[in-house]
Amino acid sequence: MEFEGFIIHHTVCGKDDGSWDFLIRADGTVTPSPAPSRAGYICIALEGDFDRDYNLMTSAQKEQLFTASKIIMELSRLYQMSPLYLIPHSSSCPGAQFPWNSLVIYPADGYH
Repeated sequence: MEFEGFIIHHTVCGKDDGSWDFLIRADGTVTPSPAPSRAGYICIALEGDFDRDYNLMTSAQKEQLFTASKIIMELSRLYQMSPLYLIPHSSSCPGAQFPWNSLVIYPADGYH
């Protein structure tokens, strides 16, 4: 299977309908989807509200973002695609304040 990139969303957008491939729960557990949710993309959902500045997030939310980063990096290697192609689920999800930079991983540098 070939993928173009990753779609990121959070569950408060009201569309927690299983339209994700990996759900990163508030307690840090990861629930994989039984089947791909969207052709060409890997969809990652974060449980909770992530429409805020990174500095205002709880430690649990920061851990969820770190887990998402690890998933992105591992799947990028597995499917030989760029970990830098991250797009929002919609124009309002995961929100204008979502800390995109917290998910940016440069393959040469490893985790940040």
